[in-house]
Amino acid sequence: MRNVLISGAGVAGGTLAWFLAREGWTVTVVDRAPGPRTGGQAIDVRGAALDVVDRMGLGERLRAVRTRMRGMSMVDGDGHELFRSEEQTFSSGRLDSADIEVLRDDVVTILHEATDVEYVFGDSITALTEEAHGVRVEFEHGGFRTFDLVVGADGLHSAVRRLAFGPEEDFTRHLGQYLAIFPTANFLGLEDWQVWFRHEHVGGAIYPVRDNTELRVTLGFGSEPLPRMAVAEQKRLIAERLAGVGWEVPKLLEAMAAADVFYFDAMAQIHLDRWSAGRVVLVGDAGYCASALSGQGTSLALVGAYVLAQELGRAGYEEAFAAYETRMRPFVTLNQALATENAEGPASEESVERAKNAISLA
Repeated sequence: MRNVLISGAGVAGGTLAWFLAREGWTVTVVDRAPGPRTGGQAIDVRGAALDVVDRMGLGERLRAVRTRMRGMSMVDGDGHELFRSEEQTFSSGRLDSADIEVLRDDVVTILHEATDVEYVFGDSITALTEEAHGVRVEFEHGGFRTFDLVVGADGLHSAVRRLAFGPEEDFTRHLGQYLAIFPTANFLGLEDWQVWFRHEHVGGAIYPVRDNTELRVTLGFGSEPLPRMAVAEQKRLIAERLAGVGWEVPKLLEAMAAADVFYFDAMAQIHLDRWSAGRVVLVGDAGYCASALSGQGTSLALVGAYVLAQELGRAGYEEAFAAYETRMRPFVTLNQALATENAEGPASEESVERAKNAISLA
């Protein structure tokens, strides 16, 4: 019997669980959250990743819940409109594209509902010990289990990567920005329309979701790496950095202070020389985070999970891990490069098209 533990119930973990279960693996997914995570921003499913969700039979469900923006505008710190477009948005590119922009929590929910495997929420991995015929895994809430393979699909701050490869700082490249994301009521009355604002070294984006009943708000600022801090300190820092900005920003900061669902992190990338160590392997942001600036993190997670599952269906784990890296490296390299281009403004259409299709799923 082949059994695998996947750490992380997000896009990469849920996708990998779906494909491995279909191939007869016994799959357990562990996540420190109490259930499927809510909140987050709108994410893009592009290029080869569209083929992955269609092969899972989930493409139509995702298309049914996609965002439906009519366009976007950019304002300055006083609310003066700088330009507008009814052809594209910064978040998803051209509005006539076949790409899908969808809320991250919708993707996670659909994957969770479609995947018939064991989920263990509210727990996490604390130790990994490779033995002759498997990996002994110890858990935060006690006990241990042994699995044939362990997959780290647990994001930028992966515990599996830290345990199997070393400290996070050895593999992180900071991109000079921090972002906060939270939901709030649509007090701006936006109707399928994004608004972006920028003032000196701070900025953000606001767009309506859930039939225009809710806003998803992104606030950001430029900074060198910061120490870890509690949520209350994160909110206080953002309020300090955006203090004095006009337009609707004071109301957005009030909404942030009251938000129960809140995300804050650095824009950073993960770079490793290899994505596997013995019977442990990384997928998605845990192995090759491109950051939100790339616009391709979700596609990397979907395609990476598919390729890893495909290779595990063809060969033993050592050969499969090697083939997975060989196929994914060029795709990851091009997509991580988009983040640098996006940091200076929207990446060129040529760069995006080249990056999102730079892999074969055969």
